[in-house]
Amino acid sequence: MSESTQPGSWDGPWYRVHTDQFEAAFLPDADEDLETVDNIDVEVRLRDGSRWSATIFTVARVEVLMKRWAASGEALGGRYFWCPDGLIVRDAGISNMTQVLTGLIENGEFTQVLHRLDD
Repeated sequence: MSESTQPGSWDGPWYRVHTDQFEAAFLPDADEDLETVDNIDVEVRLRDGSRWSATIFTVARVEVLMKRWAASGEALGGRYFWCPDGLIVRDAGISNMTQVLTGLIENGEFTQVLHRLDD
């Protein structure tokens, strides 16, 4: 996988990362450490202008949610996890998530994993 990520920049509430292949607009909480983010929405714009979205979770965050739901009774007592545009990654942080997005493009799986947005 190529290292094509550049440092991001803030644009209002969005943290934007530009690569050779896409721009990713992440929506972190205002006080969140960008390298420990473990649950975040992202919109990706490819060079062809198409827009894609995902909610990215770490495995650890999914485990925390499922334990919480086991106590609250949600999701059959925490027995499953589902979200419509979910992408689960191993490691936290926007830089890691950007590397995963880059890898998905490079291996041809991007359009199967992310949700295409209508213009």
